[in-house]
Amino acid sequence: MDIEAPPSPTIALVDDDRNILTSVSIALQAEGFAVRLYSDGDTALKALIENQPDLVVLDIKMPRMDGMEVLRRLREKSQVPVIFLTSKDTEIDEALGLAMGADDYIGKPFSQRLLIERIRAVLRRTANRRAAPETGEDTPAADPIVRGRLTMDPARHRVFWDAGEGRRGDVALTVTEFMILETLAARPGFVKSRDQLMDAAYSHDVYVDDRTIDSHIKRLRKKFRAVDHQFKAIETLYGVGYRFNEE
Repeated sequence: MDIEAPPSPTIALVDDDRNILTSVSIALQAEGFAVRLYSDGDTALKALIENQPDLVVLDIKMPRMDGMEVLRRLREKSQVPVIFLTSKDTEIDEALGLAMGADDYIGKPFSQRLLIERIRAVLRRTANRRAAPETGEDTPAADPIVRGRLTMDPARHRVFWDAGEGRRGDVALTVTEFMILETLAARPGFVKSRDQLMDAAYSHDVYVDDRTIDSHIKRLRKKFRAVDHQFKAIETLYGVGYRFNEE
C-alpha cells in the first residue's frame, strides 16, 4: 500500500517589494514549499487569520499596515511562527519584534539560502514544541538547560538570566542566537571554535564567514547586558573561539 507523503509546509510571504516576492517565492518553491504571496499588511492579515499557513515571512515596512501592527493583531488570534524581514537595522526594532512574538529576524539584504535555513529551523522547533504535549514524553532536548545563572528552555525557546537581588530577566533571542548559546552552554568552560559554532547554527552547505559568528556573539552579549550590565559569561579566546563560563 502506498503511503501518502505529508503535505508541503505552506509559507506566507508578505512584502511590498515585488522583486522579493518573485525571487523568494521561486526559491521556496524549488525547496518544496507551497507559497502564498501578499503585497500589503492589511490584505495579508485577513488571509493569515482565515487560512493560517505553517509560517509567515513578514516585512516590517509596508503600506496600509506595517509588519509590527500585523504581528500584534495576528498574535491576538494565532501563534503561527513569524520571521521578520526588514531593511531597518536597529536592535530596537529587533527586540520589539521578538518581544511581540516574532520567532526570528533577518535584515535586508539577505541570502535566500540563509532565509530558507531559518525557515526550516523555525518549523523544526515549532514541530517539536507541538509534539511534546501530544506524546506526553519528556526528551533530553525538551529539558531546560541550567548553567549557573543561565536557564534555557529549548521546548519553548525561552532564555532567562538571574541578574541577582531577586531579578530574573527574560532574554529574547533569535533562532540563530539561541543555537549558538545552546552550543556554548552545553559544555561550560570548554572552548568552541568559530567553525563549531557555524556548524551548530548553519547547515554545511551555507557559507558564512567568521565575522558573522562574531556579530552574533556581540549581539548576545548586548542582550544579556541589557538585563545585567555586569554580564561576562561569554568569554573570547582570541585566535581560538569562545566559551561559556558558569557564574
